[in-house]
Amino acid sequence: MLAGGAKAINAYHDPLIDFARVLDPLARAVRADYEDNVKAVITKNAALIAKARFALEGRSTYPDATFTLRLTYGAVAGYPENGHTVAPVTNFAGAYAHATGQDPFKLPDSWIKAEKAVNLDAELNFVSTLDIIGGNSGSPVIGRNGEVIGLIFDGNIQSLGGDFGYDASVNRAVSVDVTGITEALKNIYHADRLAKELVP
Repeated sequence: MLAGGAKAINAYHDPLIDFARVLDPLARAVRADYEDNVKAVITKNAALIAKARFALEGRSTYPDATFTLRLTYGAVAGYPENGHTVAPVTNFAGAYAHATGQDPFKLPDSWIKAEKAVNLDAELNFVSTLDIIGGNSGSPVIGRNGEVIGLIFDGNIQSLGGDFGYDASVNRAVSVDVTGITEALKNIYHADRLAKELVP
């Protein structure tokens, strides 16, 4: 089919390919509508918002999402949500307590088998007031003494508007704690050599 090109593909009838033929024009129409009426509007107005911020704040504001090195600072801190306070740190005990065996709270079998070997009090994740946006995942979190204390992998739901504004009372970056990484490497994945490289 590859050698025959488009002619050979068009002449071939397979349920999946026939489905793709029906779906493709519909998907392209939805994509074009999104790009014209959503993405273009966001792109245009994001530039206007940035221009307004620079007009108001001058050089005291920093450029964002420019692929340049970006440093931010903050503190580990919980936040209010739906009438209660979300704790700033989770541990392995909490992960196992929430495990239902069904998505989205299904732990891998390797984690279930290793439960008795894991230090349940070991810190797993933490949230902080670090100002992040999409694309920051994998960034290191450095402690006050210059040590790596975690890796950013997400933001809470309140941080989704972070492209346009930051609210320190609720915007939170979510990081996996190096303690949790080490604990998992040693007692779940048995990657002892890697654990020794990370924590001499």
